[in-house]
Amino acid sequence: MFNLKDKVAVVSGASSGLGQQMALAFARQGAKLAILARRVERLEEFKPKLLKEGAEEVIAYKCDVTDSDNINDVAKKVEKDFGRVDILLNCAGSSKDKGVLEMTDEEWDFTIATDETSVFKMTRAFANIMKKNHYGRIINIASMYGLVGNTEIHTVAYHASKGAVVNFTRAVAAELALEGITCNAICPGYFETELTKAVLDTPQFQEFAKTHVPMQRYGKPGELDAAVVFLASSEASYVTGAILPVDGGYTCI
Repeated sequence: MFNLKDKVAVVSGASSGLGQQMALAFARQGAKLAILARRVERLEEFKPKLLKEGAEEVIAYKCDVTDSDNINDVAKKVEKDFGRVDILLNCAGSSKDKGVLEMTDEEWDFTIATDETSVFKMTRAFANIMKKNHYGRIINIASMYGLVGNTEIHTVAYHASKGAVVNFTRAVAAELALEGITCNAICPGYFETELTKAVLDTPQFQEFAKTHVPMQRYGKPGELDAAVVFLASSEASYVTGAILPVDGGYTCI
């Protein structure tokens, strides 16, 4: 089960962090990979690792997920290069962390454009390719912060954008169900990446995790793999509109 050989997977945000982790998960299942990011040089550095881990083919594309024209051009190139698209993983994102009382219009607009509107634009472009073959697996990376608020850090636009991704996922799942396309979301909790490790390893966070995360720790590299591979698989054909937290139990209390 869960073999992705001959499947074409598009992964945005593949130049770092969770995007790289989940691209590696697809590679280990034998997928062909179209990896997207603005920092194309980072993608080129990453390609040999994906091939070594088992990816059948890897092509890197420079893509700004907030730019509709850029996305549409890349989608055409991917379709020309691979012939089709089977899996879309919307993982690109960034945010400006401020509370509602201090956040500027520019900070709000940046976060919404990067974390919410980009998911719509990417889905629109690549679902139209999937529709041609009556098959697709769309996986949106939301956040546990799309399900709950928090008292640790004021990041109102991030909460709003990820909450929107959650319900966008449900809407797309309902709309595309008869097109052979599923759409699901993963809501990660605290995960170690190159950008978060320094914060997660502090005594303050360790103490916070002991009282707020039932497993009393953050997620490790690889602990999202099972979720993303399952939702990308042909076996998950009757799973759509699902919102899957992978958060060590944070949202269950």
